[in-house]
Amino acid sequence: MNEAVEFPLDLAELSFRAAGDARVRRTVLPSGVRILSEQVPGSRSLTIGYWVAVGSRDERPGHYGSTHFLEHLLFKGTPSRSALDIAIAFDAVGGEHNAMTGKEYTCYYAKVQDRDLPMAVDVLTDMLTSSLLDASEFETERGVILEELAMADDDPADVANERFFEAVLGEHPLGRPIGGSPAMIAAASRDAVLEHYRDNYRPQDLVVTVAGAVDQDTLVADVTRALERAGWDLSVSATPVGRRLDHPALITQGEALTIVRRPLEQANLLIGVPGIVASDDRRVTMSVLNSIFGGGMSSRLFQEVREKRGLAYSVYSFAPGYSDAGLFGMYAGCTPAKAGQVAELMLSELHRLAEHGVTADEMTRAAGQLSGASALALEDSDTRMSRLGRSEITLGEFSDLDEALRRLALVTADDVRQLAADMASGPISVVAVGAVDEDAFENVLSRSIRP
Repeated sequence: MNEAVEFPLDLAELSFRAAGDARVRRTVLPSGVRILSEQVPGSRSLTIGYWVAVGSRDERPGHYGSTHFLEHLLFKGTPSRSALDIAIAFDAVGGEHNAMTGKEYTCYYAKVQDRDLPMAVDVLTDMLTSSLLDASEFETERGVILEELAMADDDPADVANERFFEAVLGEHPLGRPIGGSPAMIAAASRDAVLEHYRDNYRPQDLVVTVAGAVDQDTLVADVTRALERAGWDLSVSATPVGRRLDHPALITQGEALTIVRRPLEQANLLIGVPGIVASDDRRVTMSVLNSIFGGGMSSRLFQEVREKRGLAYSVYSFAPGYSDAGLFGMYAGCTPAKAGQVAELMLSELHRLAEHGVTADEMTRAAGQLSGASALALEDSDTRMSRLGRSEITLGEFSDLDEALRRLALVTADDVRQLAADMASGPISVVAVGAVDEDAFENVLSRSIRP
């Protein structure tokens, strides 16, 4: 495979060979169900995921928290299986099963031996199509989710991360917490969650992806049979739900400075700006920028903040991208008295990169780090399964390792410098959790830091 392969929503069948002689196949059923597989030579296991392109950002007033609530409830039983039956089905074969709620999708997944694929299809299909959303279980899970949120609230890094999204993205729906807030969960009603379930878990919403030891024809037959047994009418023609628009949204900054005061030994510090969308042509450049700036032990942030000055144990950068917005952020955990100094140093390093660019050695190291990490990640069927899901739901195209490396080789040092300049010119948001004061960040917020 020498270039990305597009995934048109109106194409019923698609098949091609990817790097490593993996075979990728995609089937779109007349009902709109999309089924994708990546058959990996030599595999004896597989990972299967059932995806719907609905996440926390899609919740409307009165439904906040429904996505996370539903993720929990789908494990609590169907007319034919109790919650214990679902757990036993996977435990009995040494498999794993779980779910993940994101800002733009939800995925229910399992990892099993190849011989156990029919069981995984049956159970996941049953869960996704036929959840009871029992009223008593609903109240039980309300308590479980509130405990989960309380646990996250005890983790200052989690608190900082949630407030960081709010600060950078403001009123944009991506700024809301994925799991909801305690107030949202306390106010959620079963009727609202049930409405959310019925509106978003339909044939045209469903994407099934499998990676590992899988045969597409068998997979399609198993999924079709399971869906029909669950009562879904697959004879009704429907077009798969359209992908989200990838035009960058107008972002209005939330708060330039957010401080959550807590009597902690460390301050959890985040600084960032709006980033780029997931489909942006510069996304590979962003990966290189992130690698050089804060992506490893040889990165600029790690060397300047930790190795040279000993100001933090954990320090890094990150750059998540979504359909119409993104972030570029820097994190450090440090002594509260040093928070202002660390913030100034991190921002200074960003300006230094933006103005003076990167070296040839840094470009070489970044290419090696990214290519090696990509190759190693693909040893795991979970990663391959997730790549299929994101390719179908978010990007509308599939890029294998060879294509990723080709695109990586095209990135220049000037591309990185220019993107860094774009990031450095954005509105700076600072979030700190710990025993710190506002005046510690006066220089950062005035944007007077220069190399």
